[in-house]
Amino acid sequence: MKRTLALSLLIPFALVCSCQKQDSTAEQQLAQRKTELDVREKALDEREKALTEREKLLAKSRVPSVPRIAPAEPQRTVPPELTGLIADPSQLRTEREQRTQERLAERQRKMEELQKMRAARALPRRQTTAPATEAASPSPSPTPE
Repeated sequence: MKRTLALSLLIPFALVCSCQKQDSTAEQQLAQRKTELDVREKALDEREKALTEREKLLAKSRVPSVPRIAPAEPQRTVPPELTGLIADPSQLRTEREQRTQERLAERQRKMEELQKMRAARALPRRQTTAPATEAASPSPSPTPE
């Protein structure tokens, strides 16, 4: 009987001890995971801070600063033999404007010719349709004798 009593007390005690041991290992694992998570969070915070600093620096560099005045280059001169080969920009502009004016005038003339041709075509049609409508009328008009 003493043995059964000792066994009945010893078995639950062993179970409780083993459960406590499992709980302590689980707690240790949980604590280790928490510390790893804290380390990761700190690293992430540092990365975010570095990123915001980079963005601020980029924003500052994008802001146009006061334009720097470059030193003036000395005037370059073209030898007189080559000045005739270089086209004058104002002369080129005037020639271009003259060409555009000529093109506009030519287009205007063509438009007027087309309108005249259309008007000339429309007149004979009107004249030919008018007598045909008179001949086709159902009741002849009374003519005075």
